[in-house]
Amino acid sequence: MTVNPVFWIVFAVVVLGMIAIDLGVFTRKSHTVSFREALTWTGVWASLATVFGIWIWHSQSPAKGLEFFNGYLIELSLSADNVFIFALIFRNFGVPPQYQHKVLIWGVLSALVMRFILIGIGVQLITQFQWILYLFGAFLIFTGAKMLWNRKDEDEDPANNPVVRYARRVLPLTPTWVGDRFMVKENGRRLFTPLFIVLICIEISDLIFAVDSIPAVFGITQDQFIIFTSNVFAIMGLRSLYFVLSGVIDKFHYLKPGLGIILAFVGIKMLTAHTQFKISNEFSLAFTVLVLIGSIAGSMMFPKAPALPGGGTLDDPAHPDPDKSPPGA
Repeated sequence: MTVNPVFWIVFAVVVLGMIAIDLGVFTRKSHTVSFREALTWTGVWASLATVFGIWIWHSQSPAKGLEFFNGYLIELSLSADNVFIFALIFRNFGVPPQYQHKVLIWGVLSALVMRFILIGIGVQLITQFQWILYLFGAFLIFTGAKMLWNRKDEDEDPANNPVVRYARRVLPLTPTWVGDRFMVKENGRRLFTPLFIVLICIEISDLIFAVDSIPAVFGITQDQFIIFTSNVFAIMGLRSLYFVLSGVIDKFHYLKPGLGIILAFVGIKMLTAHTQFKISNEFSLAFTVLVLIGSIAGSMMFPKAPALPGGGTLDDPAHPDPDKSPPGA
């Protein structure tokens, strides 16, 4: 489907205008992002996405508006899983809080370029080979199942990534942080700072998550405009969402399996799209909302047992009671 160029122009003006305001005003100086500031920006991007979706609903059709909201919610929920990885990266590299927002904004801008390329490739492949949708569906079911039964991905050290290790070997690096700089010039020689290595980790994590999230939105629509705009609004709100959730994300321990359920569901939706069991976008949107609410509510009602210094949890009967001395002590 060919989209009126006016829609692309309006979308570009809104997003580029907000990026200019962010970079020119709020990100000009490095600072520790407060919870209030992060919550405000999260609300701004969510409001813009809502208004944009309503505009599509009225200017194109209710069906297109529903596709946008469905795609946006799925992309946003899957993006929330990035928060686990971002927190792990910043913690492992010891990134000072005042530098984190700059890394994320440049990571987000690079992610937009990557996703635009990946979405364009995906649309062309599906146009030429419709059967690829079935591969996407099977891949999402597999990925969702892996998220349900293997929940230790967040424990992996991003610094051990082969790309990061290679970058450390071949790039001339400064021994310490140099403010919020990614690169400096010393004695006529260009050096990269550790913050640049952190940015590489952020880019790698987003590329990995894009492999999951982009096929998921293809399960909702094959309209390139809807796919890209829903991705962009979700990604642009991700940076502020990180600062809102970073302190409490560990408490939502049922969120990851919930996202696994959503991915598997979208995979099933893709596999049944041309059968009598076709799943409507209305049902898909309602299902996604219920799973997200259930995952968050379940995490709050049944909090995870605190970890003990020697490993295990207080709920693990096999773990010795830390208040009791071992026999013979």
